[in-house]
Amino acid sequence: MTELPVGPAEWLTVPDVAERLGIPVNRVHQLVRDHALIAVRERGVLRVPADFIMEGAVVKHLPGVLTLLLDAGYNDDEALRWLYTADESLPGTPAEALRGNRATEVKRRAQALGF
Repeated sequence: MTELPVGPAEWLTVPDVAERLGIPVNRVHQLVRDHALIAVRERGVLRVPADFIMEGAVVKHLPGVLTLLLDAGYNDDEALRWLYTADESLPGTPAEALRGNRATEVKRRAQALGF
């Protein structure tokens, strides 16, 4: 993966995600396989942006946005880049907007990418 223009402030390993979610490590791997959570491998370690775990759960609308991006032809690296690319009209990044009250707008924009 190449460096993101703006990226997550914090990364979590899969065991860290499992601990924060209170689930087994193999369930975290399943969430990644099901595109309910995004992870990248760097230097052999699978890492997840900490931004996508909030209050002991995966950020509510992340799985839907990831599905829309996948349907639009994005791979994981491209989806992560899109989520962390600043958009003045949001304002901020889609990742920040998902954690706030602008998730519907992020989903609308992700859906538009497929057309």
